[in-house]
Amino acid sequence: MQGQRGPVRLIASDMDGTIVGADNSISDRTVRAFRACMAAGIDVVFVTGRPPRWLDPLRERIGHEGTVICSNGAITYDLAAEQVLSTRLLPLEQMFAAAEVIRDLFPRARFAAETVDGLHLEDGFVDTGSLELLGGIIPGPLHESLAGSPGVAKFLARGGDISPDEFLRRVAPAVSKLVETTHSAPRMPLLEMSLPGLNKAATLAAYAKGKGIDAAETIAFGDMPNDISMLGWAGRGYAMASGHPAAREAAAYTAPGFTDDGVAVILEQLLDVREAASGAGAR
Repeated sequence: MQGQRGPVRLIASDMDGTIVGADNSISDRTVRAFRACMAAGIDVVFVTGRPPRWLDPLRERIGHEGTVICSNGAITYDLAAEQVLSTRLLPLEQMFAAAEVIRDLFPRARFAAETVDGLHLEDGFVDTGSLELLGGIIPGPLHESLAGSPGVAKFLARGGDISPDEFLRRVAPAVSKLVETTHSAPRMPLLEMSLPGLNKAATLAAYAKGKGIDAAETIAFGDMPNDISMLGWAGRGYAMASGHPAAREAAAYTAPGFTDDGVAVILEQLLDVREAASGAGAR
């Protein structure tokens, strides 16, 4: 729901494709903009599909020590304390039921599951070279590797020769009673599933409420379908001009593209407005 323009007390930003590049880099301009917002007393929370163990760019480049909402809303994480604050996990029974539905539609689909503690892969989900990059995870049946787990933060399905959007269009309605389904990979047919009703907006709204902050006082940035709920919830939701067409269509505002430091551009404008308002009030 879009609010009226007013003071911004909370900035919520996606990571990959929004402020973080494929090489895990964050531009100097973006780093300066976020640090300036924090120095101005604006609350900053990053809202990502990444798990807690992949947050190094925030810590090392921006120096963020606050909250990160991970795994599309399933995990809330304290980056400074390196501590999980809360989880909303998908029960294994629902996950395996969704897997069966997807296998009926796409027999060649392969699956993986992200838990609070790590990543579990089926054989064939990634190639051998990628396994080395993932830290030498040994693939195997999920029924075995997840035995005893309280649930998963994110359930992943990888398709074959199909576009990410078509994969989502075919699967999401078929599993809607079991899981929430989205995707954030621009070219890979990779679906991300979680507890029904759980998305970035749901957890961001709960975080904001705990801080006494309204949606109208929030500005959010994102670039992919998994950001759409968050962009719609925030008073000012900005899709990146370089982002997915569905995100751009859903958002009320558009930021310049990733390579143009679009988030930094908007944050700099925000800080200029705050400084001008402060100066006017002092006269």
